[in-house]
Amino acid sequence: MLNTSLFKFLTQPVVGVALLSAVNVAVPFASLAQGQPLPPTTQTPSTQTQLDTNYSLGGGDLIRVNVFEVPEYTGEYQVPPGGAINLPLIGSVSVLGLTTEQAADEIARRYARFLKRPLISVNLLSPRPINVFVAGEVTRPGAYTLSLSGGAGNNPGVQYPTVLAALTTAQGVTLAADVTQVQLRRKIGRSSEQAVNVNLKELIQTGRLSQDITLRDGDTIVVPTATNFNVAESRNIFASNFAASQTTPRTVTIIGEVNRPGSYLVTPASTDAQGGAATNSGTANPNGLPNVTRVIQLAGGITGQADVRNLRLRRLTRTGSEQAIDINLWQLLQSGDASQDIIVQDGDTIVIPTATEINPAEATQLATTTLSPTRIQVGVVGEVKKPGLTDVQPNSSLNQAILAAGGFNDARASSSAVDLIRLNPNGSVTKRIVKVDFSAGINEQTNPILRNNDVVVVNRSGSAKTGDTINTVTGPLGVIFNLLNLFGL
Repeated sequence: MLNTSLFKFLTQPVVGVALLSAVNVAVPFASLAQGQPLPPTTQTPSTQTQLDTNYSLGGGDLIRVNVFEVPEYTGEYQVPPGGAINLPLIGSVSVLGLTTEQAADEIARRYARFLKRPLISVNLLSPRPINVFVAGEVTRPGAYTLSLSGGAGNNPGVQYPTVLAALTTAQGVTLAADVTQVQLRRKIGRSSEQAVNVNLKELIQTGRLSQDITLRDGDTIVVPTATNFNVAESRNIFASNFAASQTTPRTVTIIGEVNRPGSYLVTPASTDAQGGAATNSGTANPNGLPNVTRVIQLAGGITGQADVRNLRLRRLTRTGSEQAIDINLWQLLQSGDASQDIIVQDGDTIVIPTATEINPAEATQLATTTLSPTRIQVGVVGEVKKPGLTDVQPNSSLNQAILAAGGFNDARASSSAVDLIRLNPNGSVTKRIVKVDFSAGINEQTNPILRNNDVVVVNRSGSAKTGDTINTVTGPLGVIFNLLNLFGL
């Protein structure tokens, strides 16, 4: 009778599973609630690792402990934060960091003191939320709780979050990230740790979802800083769904040879910010990307002294270091090399240096591009026919400004030289005398290129000064003589 009962007992399918747990057969638990095993990573052989995908129990899990043929010891348990559940007869048993199979073995070992050959199984009914830490080149590093989707336990369609979900929750990777070397660290059991590299660039290029690894509670994702900046990869990152939001405003500082140096809030789709930027008709930025040329336009365009071949973009990284990126906008204008028009991110600084030598032909060409404002204002005052503020094209020369103001007042102007007054970016004011030569081309000595807000002062000639002095003296005397005549004196 005993043998028949034992035979019937062992032929039950659920008992067979329990028996495997009890005798420690090394077969991975294959429930959907625990996720499917991951394929090997595509790293080099030295870093290639098969990541452990077994589910480790922890605080918040709802489990069912089955003690076969002892139904009064069977029950459901919510694992507390400390990881120890309280079982009938044997008391507290810690299952923290154990797989369901390991937990079944541990419980069976403890029951072996009281039961003969105990058969134990542990089933995960409802998994806890996934707590991960995201560090490195992401917009908001920190700890995040990721929810599971689908069902669990009796409804096994549970979906675990992936690396991409974690990066998206951290508001995306920055443009300084090296997405080919993203590291995933996972605790194994109660003491050891495993690490694998994830190549998100391969995911972008080939669509291989093997790189989008399913996460487990306690995982850490580290996005490293790129050692070498690659414009093409930066643009690919910007367009990906795991990058920082394309529409999020970003604060960028621009200094040097622009008309309005300072910090600007760059919004990709807008056309103006902080007072507006005068730009030419036509655009080098038709899709509104937050790139270098857009920031220059917001800053009022380059000045006539800008060296557009040697711009530099300084970018702070999460490690505290700085990426320095050289930009040649002349190459962009000449060959349409869009890779020079780098997409900016929050905290970037753009430096536009002063040219050591100005080529008049290049200056004229730059004035017609969107890097320059449509018009600049200079003041031409004194002995000209139309004194006051005068609108001229960028990179206009001194001679052009005088002619735009109607030219010299021939009867009164000192046409040999004028005063050029300039407000410098550092707040100082300089004044110098420029000899006027209308036959000369653009040059710094007699026909310099003007900057926005320059003031040209055309002084009086010697004869005009003398005449004005006589009028000043004789003016009051004339009034007196008229009064005397009026009263017949």
